[in-house]
Order: sequence, then C-alpha cells, then structure tokens
Amino acid sequence: MADDLTLVIRGGFVVDGTGVEPFEADVGISGNRIVEVGRIARRGIEEIDARGLIVTPGFVDAHTHYDAQVMWANHITPSSCNGVTTALIGNCGVGFAPCKPDQRAMLVELMEGVEDIPEPVLTQGLPWNWQSFPDYMDRIAERQFDMDVAAQVPHAALRIFVMGERGAAREPATEADRAAMARLTAEGIRAGALGFSTSRTLNHKTLDGRPTPTLDASEEELTTIAKAVGEVGSGWLQVISDFGETLEDEFAMLRRLVQKSGRPMTTTILERDSKPQEWSRLLDLIGKANADGLPITGMVLTRPTGIMLGFEISQNPFVDLPGWAEIADRPFEAKLAALRNPSFRARLLSETPRDDTLAKRLRHWDRMFPLGDPPDYEPPAERSIGAEARRMGVDPAALAYDRMLENDGRTILYRPLSNYANGTLETVRAMMAHPNTLIGLGDGGAHVSILCDATAMTYGLTHWTRDRATGRFPLEWMVRRLTSDNARALGLNDRGVIVPGRKADINVIDHGRLTLRTPRVIYDLPAGGRRLMQTSDGYIATILSGEVVSRDGNSTGKLPGRLVRGTQA
Repeated sequence: MADDLTLVIRGGFVVDGTGVEPFEADVGISGNRIVEVGRIARRGIEEIDARGLIVTPGFVDAHTHYDAQVMWANHITPSSCNGVTTALIGNCGVGFAPCKPDQRAMLVELMEGVEDIPEPVLTQGLPWNWQSFPDYMDRIAERQFDMDVAAQVPHAALRIFVMGERGAAREPATEADRAAMARLTAEGIRAGALGFSTSRTLNHKTLDGRPTPTLDASEEELTTIAKAVGEVGSGWLQVISDFGETLEDEFAMLRRLVQKSGRPMTTTILERDSKPQEWSRLLDLIGKANADGLPITGMVLTRPTGIMLGFEISQNPFVDLPGWAEIADRPFEAKLAALRNPSFRARLLSETPRDDTLAKRLRHWDRMFPLGDPPDYEPPAERSIGAEARRMGVDPAALAYDRMLENDGRTILYRPLSNYANGTLETVRAMMAHPNTLIGLGDGGAHVSILCDATAMTYGLTHWTRDRATGRFPLEWMVRRLTSDNARALGLNDRGVIVPGRKADINVIDHGRLTLRTPRVIYDLPAGGRRLMQTSDGYIATILSGEVVSRDGNSTGKLPGRLVRGTQA
C-alpha cells in the first residue's frame, strides 16, 4: 500500500534539529519522507531498535571540496561515514567547471596547489565530459552517491574560462569579461547551483606558488557577478579573505556586495596566530551587518585548523632536508627501511632546514603534539613534543623522528595552525556560540594527505557536548547547528529536521560510544593516490532519502544520494 511504513526507528531519543530538548519517540518513514514522529503502532517493512540511542537529522556540511571525487566515487567518504547526508562543493572559488579543453591543466594545477589533490589523481580520475557549468551539473546528476551533493559556481574557473591566461595571471577584467562572468554565473545558478564562491587569500596558490586567479579581483568585477546572482533570486555568496591590515575596508566591500545583490553571504573566520584578535573584530562587524539587515554569516570549524605530520603522508618536520629529498619518492616500505637506519637517522637530524618559513611551520616543537587514538584536538601545552623533549633531556627533532617511527612508521603528529593561539579552544567556543555563525569548514575531499577535518562534525558531538571538561554545549543545540541551521542557510528547507513531511535523512547514534579514530592512510584514489581516512565508532545507522546507507560504520551498498538542484521547499 502507498501508505505503508518502509522504515520505523523505534524508541530513540529524538534530537530533532529544531533545538528542543531530546524526547523519546518512534520515527516512521515512507519512501524518502518522514511521515510520523511519536508512538507508532503499525509496523514498518524494516525497523531499527534505537532504544538508548539518539536519533538526529543527517548533517549538512556547507564547505567541502568533493568536486573531483564525485566524478569517480560513489561513496563520498570520510564525510558520509561521519553522519553527513548533504554536502556543498565548489567552495573557495575553485572547481572544474566551466572549463574549455585547453584549460584543463590550469584548473588541475590550481586545485593541486590550493586543495592538495595530486595532479595524477585528477588527470586520471576526471572524465572531463563537460565544458559549461550546466554540463558539469548534468554529469553529476547522472551519478549515484551515499549522500546528496550540491554545488556552487567557482570564481577561478569562471575567470580562466572567460579570460584564459589573462584570468590566471590576475589581470583586471574588462567590461566584456565581467559581463561574461556574470552571465555564466547566472546560468549556473539557474542550472541548480546554490551560490557563487570566491577566494581572496594568499594561502590559496598554485603548486608553483602563484596566487589564486581571484585574489585581488576588483570590487567592480565582484559586484557585477553578485548582481547577476541577485537577479536570478537564488543562491548565496561564499567568500574567504585574508582581510589583511584593512579589515574594516575589506568588510565594507563585502557589505556592499550583499546590499547590491540582495543575496546572503558567508565568510570564513579563523583565529590567526599573527592576528589573534582579528576574529573578534570580524564577528563584531558581522553582527553589525545583520543588525543593519544584511545577512552575512561567519563559517567556523569546531576545532583547530591544523596539519598532520608523518612519514607516510605529505608533511613532516624533515621534508625540507637534503636527506629526505633522497628518499621522498620511494615506496613507503623502502622509505621506512632508510628511516630505520641509524646512520641515516643521524644524518637527517644533523641537517639544517633551507626554508625558515617552512621550518617555523613544521618544526615548532611547542606547537606539535602526538595525535593519539582517539585523537586529541585540544591538547595541553605539556603534551607537546617540545615540552616532552625538555622533560626527557633530548633533542625535540629526534623525539619527533622516533615518535613518527612508531606503529611501523605510521604514527601521526598534530600541528595546529589556527584557532589555537592560546593553546585552548575557548576562541572556537566563542565563534560557535555567536548568533551569526555557521559550523562547517570540514574541507572534505581536499588536503587529502595533510588533514582530515571532514570529521569535525563528529567532533562537535563528542568534544563539545560530552567530553570537554568545561564550556560544553547542550546536545540539542549542537545538533541544530550541524543540521537545520546549515540547511536553512543554503535554502535546503526540505531537510535538517525530524518533522513529518521532511526528507528522511537521519542518523542513529550511540552518543555515549561515539568516538573518532585516528586517521590512517589509504591508497584508493585514481592512479593509486593516497589520502587520509578517518572513521568513527558509534554511528549505528545513517539513513539517506529513507534508505539505510550504512550500519555500524559499514556501507550497505545502497546509493540513493543525488545532485540537489537549487533551493528546496
């Protein structure tokens, strides 16, 4: 019968995404929709016993970089195995459409540099069976996934498509260039993109060190594009900026873009060691903008932004040394054999780094920590490699070397880079608690061999609602932030809450047992490329469009995930 319940989740504590306190209830699903929440007498074709477990909406991650992965993979991990049921790609102004055949290498080079995805992986993995952005959307729409995917129009790809080498070289756009980019952006939004993204940070560079093509795009260029988004009447503007010494001036420009386009905007917020108070000033400006009727949000991460250091992955404290250069391209087992050789160890420890900037990043021993299993993303200062080396009376470089040799050379050290200026996450807590922020920045699909922040939503549930000694958030508050807040910001009003009539994207979680595991290296990318994978214990089931896509962290093989085109009622 049409009204049969295809799935009933029995007796769980429903944390429904609205922010209300958890309540015990059954959840009835028919097809891809939630149809009942309460005490359900009738049976379902399939049932899940959720007694003692929490039942939440599927998480919505508004900042990922699975733009390439969706073209070769059906399982969009590690996000999909950490409770994410909807992810937005095309962030930071980078992506692969629109793109002419002779421009493919430029976009690959840019993505390789900005998002740390190796060129052979992209070259072998991307089918390039599109040119326009609508073509790219059509190719995604032909594929099936274990979560839903939505997209944005990326500014760098637009610039290169319209301007060619002039765009890559950051030359000013002409009036004709601006008009073409605006037209293509509107075309992308009408094809179902949820917004337009751009980058204005020096951290985004090609592999050979050139800044991203959008770094210093003029206000006139951005305004022309933003107005085109406004004329379509759908989609947001996603921006990452350094803000620099002229925070107020840069933010005033962002305000004007929102005002002239009539569209909302989100911008990344980080606590930088070099500017430890900038985040607070930025939040004040965002609060003032909203008070003035301009919908701007800051997007924040639940933990430090940091990198992993190890002998099997891209970065470690010795990558800038001549000795490392001799073994860097060897297979891991051969590399490990050299690292275990006492004479090679002595040589590597005696060499001097050539790049002071890189050394500061990779050899700051007092800001480098054992990651552990489960990983500790808020480690105290006394657990640093530097502090431990002083207690032991040894060279910190030698200690780091020996630690990374443990576990057959696979032990990972953790180096927080931002959001940890004072050795605590109190700043992150203030960012998350602000009424005009969103929680995201997982970067899933990017930086695949140096970080794995796609699991930051799981961390939001473990560290911030259960494990942290002080300053925890209520569970229902955090669930709302990971679900309905993000869904509503993106215009995906069909999901993010457990309410009859909404899309049946649901997690069943053993909250007491929910535990992040330490990242491990796997070699499942095209061309045998490596990436960091991080899983979690405690996800009993993840349900997408009414179908169970994973049980106890294992895929069921079902792939109901599709491209989401445009905002949803």
